[in-house]
Amino acid sequence: MTSSAASSIVIGLLGSLAVVGVGAFALYALRRRALTLSIVLLTLVPPVAIIVGVVGTSQFMFTAELRRTALVWLAVTVVSVPSAVLLGRSIARRSVWEREALERERSAERSRRELLAWLSHDLRTPLAGVQAMTEALEDGVVSSPDDVKQYAQLIRIETMRLASMVGDLFEMSQINAGTLMLDVGPVTVDDVVRTAVDGVRAMAEKHGVTVEVDGQPHGTLAVGAAPELVRVLRNLLANAVRHTPEGEVVRVTLGSDAGEVWLRVGDACGGIPDVDLTKVFDMGYRGTDARESDGQGAGMGLAIARGLLDAQAGRIAVRNRDQGCEFEIRLPAA
Repeated sequence: MTSSAASSIVIGLLGSLAVVGVGAFALYALRRRALTLSIVLLTLVPPVAIIVGVVGTSQFMFTAELRRTALVWLAVTVVSVPSAVLLGRSIARRSVWEREALERERSAERSRRELLAWLSHDLRTPLAGVQAMTEALEDGVVSSPDDVKQYAQLIRIETMRLASMVGDLFEMSQINAGTLMLDVGPVTVDDVVRTAVDGVRAMAEKHGVTVEVDGQPHGTLAVGAAPELVRVLRNLLANAVRHTPEGEVVRVTLGSDAGEVWLRVGDACGGIPDVDLTKVFDMGYRGTDARESDGQGAGMGLAIARGLLDAQAGRIAVRNRDQGCEFEIRLPAA
């Protein structure tokens, strides 16, 4: 091998190594940037290093053979770069999806742990009361007919409370597992509102709260499941009545816009702290002034409401307004 040929090979190798070195430095500098750009750069470095090495070896003599090599290199580059862009975007989207899925899983796991902690506390209280009252009856501590009747009534109340909490937990598990099946179809919203309001009328009178209904003419139709809608609305109304001072008004309004039917329940509870607004629908969540912090239920009423609405293509939101807050239900119009 002549010295001229050897020097040409050395020049080609040094050129290729320089390209690889620059590419490696660029990859290191871009390690925290977009994944697509790194993949494109990684795809370009080898062919660029090859063409630089070939040009250096040929001593920059653009022969016919070198031109053919350059054309092949150009064709490979034209094909590989768009492929690298598509691959990078696909990996980036998958990475984002995996991160979101992991975050959802972690959030669900946190919710489950918190729910178990709250349930262990909430279930322990009525169970302890039932146990104490049954032991008092068994040991003869309570013997008069009036006292026995009173204890029996208290045991029944606590048992019903326990049954309600277990039922909520079972329904929440169905919602989370995606096994909840609803009979979805056209629903007359006025009938839903009337049934829900009638269900809390006695409770409202007991608390000295007035429930009023405002809205558009009768006959508004939405797509949903009537029994579940009644349950959601009744739950919102019951919460509103419990947290509204005596003499105030809980107002239900209904209407439609943009192909949707909406229902709003407004109260005079004084508002929900901003820190709780984004969490009131979380399973088992209870803030310092949460909607269900009065010891009734297991803190799952609003979470179940959101789950029931999600299962029928609806949604629910809450915002503070005036001297209280307002929950809004939205459903597709029929």
